[in-house]
Amino acid sequence: MLKHETVVMSVGGSLIVPEAIDTHFLANFKDLIERQIAFSGRHFIIIAGGGKTARHYQDAAAAVTELDPEDLDWMGIHATRLNGHLLRTIFRDIAHPEMISNPDEISDVPHDSPLVIAAGYRPGASTDLRAVQIAINCGATKLMNLSNIDYVYTDDPRKNPDAEKIEDITWSNFIKLIPTEWNPGLSSPFDPVAARAAQSHGLEVVIINGKNTSEIEKYLNGETFVGTRIHPD
Repeated sequence: MLKHETVVMSVGGSLIVPEAIDTHFLANFKDLIERQIAFSGRHFIIIAGGGKTARHYQDAAAAVTELDPEDLDWMGIHATRLNGHLLRTIFRDIAHPEMISNPDEISDVPHDSPLVIAAGYRPGASTDLRAVQIAINCGATKLMNLSNIDYVYTDDPRKNPDAEKIEDITWSNFIKLIPTEWNPGLSSPFDPVAARAAQSHGLEVVIINGKNTSEIEKYLNGETFVGTRIHPD
């Protein structure tokens, strides 16, 4: 799929559905992607997160009955698919007509598809890991993780006022800051399993507040941007 530069984006559910569906974000994001495809020639693969939609369903089920991690995971996966279908619908004029879930399916997408929408696949992994797997499978070297935070910090800034923002960090140092294992509902700037996979394949990952579409564009244009760049040692 790499006749043109391909950029993989993981779009957090916190951007798509922070509480209600954020049509302002979706409109700005649509404009950015369409402009990039038209004028830069880049191709994009966008994987949707579950966000609050997943948590609402998980919390509702947990209030009624006892759940195991696989139950929680499946609800999260289906939330990503609902959000993914929303993205595929708003990009219907340019997106590949089928949303993919299995990362291996990216190899079946025609080379001239400028945009592919993806979502969660199976229990036991986050969309961060699926995004890394897709990047590996299509030969992409850049992965953008769009969430609702401006930077990764040395600690949780909501709990530790001395936490410092990080603009540039190697994978080895980043992995020291995050949990060692993943579980459904984990709060981490990037899934630890995905982080180790990205490290082993030499991927560059940037974490940017997706609401600031100008910062996304700056990164794509090779300019200084607000966010955190995580790169090979």
